[in-house]
Amino acid sequence: MKRKKKFILLLLLGGALYFCLSYHFVFVGKTVKMLKKSELTLEYTFVNTKGRSNKALMKIDQLREDRIGDLLVDMGHMSEEEKEEFMVLYGEE
Repeated sequence: MKRKKKFILLLLLGGALYFCLSYHFVFVGKTVKMLKKSELTLEYTFVNTKGRSNKALMKIDQLREDRIGDLLVDMGHMSEEEKEEFMVLYGEE
């Protein structure tokens, strides 16, 4: 029975790690939004927008590629035009 509990605990920890590798958790004020990552990595798993400009967030390649601009537009923190300007500025689209 002890071996079974260890195996289940190991599976749960592995699942939690895989979940963290798969998503960005973006804190926008008191709201937490999830963005699907384009590749499994622990970089930028937790991102706080407080005190960061839209430009600083859009400058990060991984976040930009994973569409943080769309999230900021949906949350009302950036206009669609601003997002397009940043995408052109950083060589996307």
